[in-house]
Amino acid sequence: MNLEELKKRREENILRHKQKKKAYYLKKKLKDQQGEISSKKTLINFDKELFSGTNLDFDLKIKDIIKKQKAHVVNREEQIIKKVQEYKQKKQEYYEQNKEKRLQYDKEYRQKKKDDLKKYRKEYYARNKEKILAKQKENRLKNKKND
Repeated sequence: MNLEELKKRREENILRHKQKKKAYYLKKKLKDQQGEISSKKTLINFDKELFSGTNLDFDLKIKDIIKKQKAHVVNREEQIIKKVQEYKQKKQEYYEQNKEKRLQYDKEYRQKKKDDLKKYRKEYYARNKEKILAKQKENRLKNKKND
């Protein structure tokens, strides 16, 4: 292949890509326009809907809303349970696959913390050596007096 042929092939690929991209965005635009038309939400005037009548009307409307919400949850219950089970399964598989890595990481982490604690204790003792020795001496003297 020579350089001219490569350039030509590259331009063809770019044009093909641009056409795909344009088709994708046009398709998405049409879908959005149809979605707007079909799913226009109605605005609800809550003052008028809920508080315009008697308390009995209000109670009935609240109960109706509760029934609708419950029906929606019942309809989606199987899907929700399925997703939760898939998540648990996926999590279990992940832990099984990465068990050795986790164990190694935990071991390194514990060792690092152990080393940090040793270092801190050493520094603390070095800083407060005189105070600690004075307290120990004082405690020894108290114990001798008590005996």
